[in-house]
Amino acid sequence: MADSVKRPRIENVVACLREGGVVLVPTDTVYGLAVSPDHPDAVERLFALKRRPFHRNLPVMVADLDALAPLGLERTAAMDRLAASPFVPGALTLAVGFSGAPRPAWLMGRDEVAFRIPNHPFLLDLLRVMGPLLVTSANGHGLVTPERVDNILPQLSGAPDLVIDGGKLSGDPSTLVNCRVDPPRVEREGVIPEKTIRELLA
Repeated sequence: MADSVKRPRIENVVACLREGGVVLVPTDTVYGLAVSPDHPDAVERLFALKRRPFHRNLPVMVADLDALAPLGLERTAAMDRLAASPFVPGALTLAVGFSGAPRPAWLMGRDEVAFRIPNHPFLLDLLRVMGPLLVTSANGHGLVTPERVDNILPQLSGAPDLVIDGGKLSGDPSTLVNCRVDPPRVEREGVIPEKTIRELLA
């Protein structure tokens, strides 16, 4: 049975993640399931909880753009333009390729990575302490992410180790833009309309 809290102490969340736990967290968009990439067993559990196919790579959350360089990610002109927009930090996920620089072992075998900087004070503090985290929407694979924790847990195949109840969230996902292709392509329209993305890139 997962521990559920409404006002978590960041050290408790850090401890859970560092011990290989899976944490259900509120974000500035939808609820997410978060794990440390340093724990392959935790990553496998996350996939199992969602019943997510293993070929669908997990997105990454980072505290700021400086966190991208140690991941070996490529910064394109389109990515930099979108990252400089008012939507970062916020509900904008950007997919990029690799620069050829060294990358951590947990990113080996990937061609691209989708990353996001959340506009959520607690998550940003957590990311500054932990470094990049693998975070994906908290729902059964293929299902809409519920707005409340009580509706999320029945969708999952098991329980996270720690549940942070942030109340009712919007239920609207981030907008995903693939900056690895030219021109960039909106692969999921979420909070930010595709029209707005096109205007930012014009």
